[in-house]
Amino acid sequence: MTHRCPVAKKRKSWRPLDDVAVLANHDTGHDTGHGHSTSTGLSNNKMAMWLFLGSECLLFGGLISTYMLYRGRITQGPRPSQIFDIPFTSVSSFVLLMSSLTMVLAVTSAQRKDNERTKLWLTITALLGATFVGGQVYEFTAFYNEGLGFTTNLFSSSFYTLTGFHGVHVTVGVIMLLSLRGIISANKDTGDRAEVVELIGLYWHFVDIVWIIIFTLVYLIPA
Repeated sequence: MTHRCPVAKKRKSWRPLDDVAVLANHDTGHDTGHGHSTSTGLSNNKMAMWLFLGSECLLFGGLISTYMLYRGRITQGPRPSQIFDIPFTSVSSFVLLMSSLTMVLAVTSAQRKDNERTKLWLTITALLGATFVGGQVYEFTAFYNEGLGFTTNLFSSSFYTLTGFHGVHVTVGVIMLLSLRGIISANKDTGDRAEVVELIGLYWHFVDIVWIIIFTLVYLIPA
C-alpha cells in the first residue's frame, strides 16, 4: 500500500509567468499601480519640470546678460535713477515674494488632501501674482509717459524685454493656478493631485527667485 506525503498535496504547480511577473516588478523598481519614477528617484513629471526650468534658466541668463551689456547705453531719454520708483517696486516685489509662502501652504494642504484649503491658498497666490503684474503694467505706463519707451535706447529695449518676459511668466503662472483651482473645484481626476500642485509650485518659486535677481540688478544697482 502506497502512502502519499501530506506536503505533496499542498505543493502548487510552477508556472513560468510567475517568475516573469516577479522579474518585471523588480526591473521597474516599483509595484504596479504606482507612478513611474526615473533612476534619480524623481517621477517623470518632476524630471520634466526640472528640465523645463533648466531651459528657463538659460533663457533668463541670456536676457540678464544682454541687459548687463546694454545697461549703460543711454544716449537719449531719462536715466533710470530719474524715473525708477524704488519704494513702489519694493512693495510690489514683497507682494510677489509673499506669494511663495502661500504657494508652500497650498502644497502642504494638497499633501494633506485638504481640498478647501488648497483652493484657498491657490486663489490667494494667484491674486498676489496678479497684483504684481498690475503693478508692473502701471510702472511701464509711468515710464513711457516719462519718455522711456521700448525703442528710446538700448537700455530701455533690454529693460523692457527682461522685465516684460518675467511679467509674462508670472501671468502664465496665475493662469495655471486658477486653472488648477477650477479643476479641483470640479473634482476632476488629475492623477496625483498633490504632485500637480507641487509642480506648479516649483514653477512659481522659480519665477520668484528670478525676480529677486532682476530686482537687485536692475533697480538696486544704478546704471
